[in-house]
Amino acid sequence: MSPLRKSEALQLLQGGQALFPALIKAFDGAATWIQLETYIFDFHGAGADVADALVRAAGRGVTVQVLVDGIGTDPLPAGWQKKFAEAGVQWCVYSPLAAGLGGLGLLVPNRWRRLHRKLCVVDQHVAFCGGINVLDDFYDPNHGELQAPRFDFAVAVTGPLAAEAADAMAQLWWRVQAGYSARQRHLSAAWEKFKAAGYGGRTGTTSLANGSASGAAYSLGAPGARAVLVLRDNLRNRSSIERAYRKAIGKARQEIIIANGYFVPGGKLRRALIRAARRGVRVTLLLQGKYEYYMQYHAARPVYGALLAAGVEIHEYEASFLHAKVAVVDGHWATVGSSNLDPLSLLLAREANVVVEDRAFAEDLRGRLCEAMASHGRRIDPAEYGHRPLSQRLQGWMAYALMRLALLVTGQRY
Repeated sequence: MSPLRKSEALQLLQGGQALFPALIKAFDGAATWIQLETYIFDFHGAGADVADALVRAAGRGVTVQVLVDGIGTDPLPAGWQKKFAEAGVQWCVYSPLAAGLGGLGLLVPNRWRRLHRKLCVVDQHVAFCGGINVLDDFYDPNHGELQAPRFDFAVAVTGPLAAEAADAMAQLWWRVQAGYSARQRHLSAAWEKFKAAGYGGRTGTTSLANGSASGAAYSLGAPGARAVLVLRDNLRNRSSIERAYRKAIGKARQEIIIANGYFVPGGKLRRALIRAARRGVRVTLLLQGKYEYYMQYHAARPVYGALLAAGVEIHEYEASFLHAKVAVVDGHWATVGSSNLDPLSLLLAREANVVVEDRAFAEDLRGRLCEAMASHGRRIDPAEYGHRPLSQRLQGWMAYALMRLALLVTGQRY
């Protein structure tokens, strides 16, 4: 992980209800370039508001590039295809499944390497990073309308981190575009288009047509925090996010709070949490208590036993779906991002987290997590867990075994 940089201004955003207005404000003030990556882009409710803001920006000449995952995002609806094409919004799909195969395409292990990061950079000046898809807080594609908003976070950052995120996103955009064009035998045309857009001189960097971005349209106030963007991929940064967690956990002296939607940590991370609890650190986990996906929900349960035995507190969030991927350590270290603590995120997917060293930011996040546990959490009683019904035990071990088997197919050790 790169050293944390000083002079970052940050803003914690809870849920799409906070993130989407911030995105729209940034889009409406954009001068040159909007980059957006997301696993899910859904056009219900607030998602349509975000899409409309992208159309407005492209219509006035801003370069708008949207990269979505080929499994997480459904095919672009015909009406939005027309709107995006007329405005000039560039829409690209990361690792689409082969036409005609549908879900059968997932039988190929290589297709499990997904784009799961949720990143947006506007004019290389402000970056948004977190766990929030472009998906209305009160709607779920698989479950319909939700009675309470999804629990999730993002962070807005200005400063050098935003430019670094822009570089990383431009590199991935070029790779996806080049791969598609190579398959279509148009590689040279793709490279020329890439250079003509203004960011071919140095890989992943833009020379903005209208000069350097001033960022005047979106300000987060006075800088002062230290932050770093931590990316996970399948080449140079295979374990970067997990290492950042383990390093912070290893240094903890008073308190660790982790909120994570899909929590099936590997042995190293589990042992780090157990060691922290045994040396007197208060370790608290806020995990998903509302059923969303069979595998992720049930596979997490067998992991509880050793953690509870070591004194780790586990709370399950029951108001709605918990989708957050955040942590606070000792009231000064925090992370907000897209990475779950499960094998899909830590071994296979492209992920992005922001790590922050700032007491005010960390205490803000800590307060929100404590409030969520107090108002909507149910603490797991170790004795009750030990006497759970046999049917629950079997479902848990079956889901956990299936997950480990799937990893063996990909050649991964966890």
